[in-house]
Amino acid sequence: MNAARRSHDEQAARWNGPAGHAWVDLQEVLNGMFRPIEELLTDTVAAEHPTRVLDVGCGTGALTRAVARRAGHCVGVDISGPMIEEARARAEREGVPASFVKADAQEYAFEPAAFDAVVSRFGVMFFSDPVRAFANLRSTVRDGAGLWCVVWRGAEENPFMTTAERAAAPFLPELPERRPDEPGQFAFADPERVHRVLTESGWAGIDIRPVDTVCTLPEKDLVTYFSRLGPLGTVLPDADERTRAEIVEVVRPAFEPFVQGEEVRYTAACWTVSARAAGAKLS
Repeated sequence: MNAARRSHDEQAARWNGPAGHAWVDLQEVLNGMFRPIEELLTDTVAAEHPTRVLDVGCGTGALTRAVARRAGHCVGVDISGPMIEEARARAEREGVPASFVKADAQEYAFEPAAFDAVVSRFGVMFFSDPVRAFANLRSTVRDGAGLWCVVWRGAEENPFMTTAERAAAPFLPELPERRPDEPGQFAFADPERVHRVLTESGWAGIDIRPVDTVCTLPEKDLVTYFSRLGPLGTVLPDADERTRAEIVEVVRPAFEPFVQGEEVRYTAACWTVSARAAGAKLS
């Protein structure tokens, strides 16, 4: 099995397993935490007045629904079955013009030139072959259509996101190592790589800018957050109750610099990435 196939299978197993279920269970916390990013992307896309938008790596569909309310219709695609099921149920309950596809956006046979825009909130960093993935996305939009994504900058600029694993490392040597050249949260930290991927996959007018956004979550949800998500979320569920309690006791104080009363606050250091589908005169 080649590395790309292995990476794809690992991502599918992760997001259809504990990670996917954790995102469903914690969706209110996560959607609240990332609402500033959702609003930024929704406002940007809505200003283009598209009629049909594709949301890549849509998760439980918060951004999909937000865009659909303002753009007419939005289709969310995600590899995670649990998250897609929840996204469909939420959209139906809310009566939002959104639909969802459980698929790998890198491989899925989208209808050609079916969309006016592509959007993503932290959903495009997990492809095993990014050039192939963005070429596939290019094929499903009309010439000149816009692409707007928000991705994380580097781990060194996002200490909140690595606090749990750094604090737990002495006690959990089996924690998976983050590799910047592999699919994962910080895979698009290097803007030159992002620019190269988009250029090679048929996008032009590429613009990559830093954005620092203050995100918050309730302090009462902090332990659940770091216990079920991220690297700790891959190992703690299999640990015995005593080990889990010991790890939480060690990790929780490491987050104290981010705690302000009943709220946890941190700065999300991200890139806003925009581009146009090559093939038409770009403004």
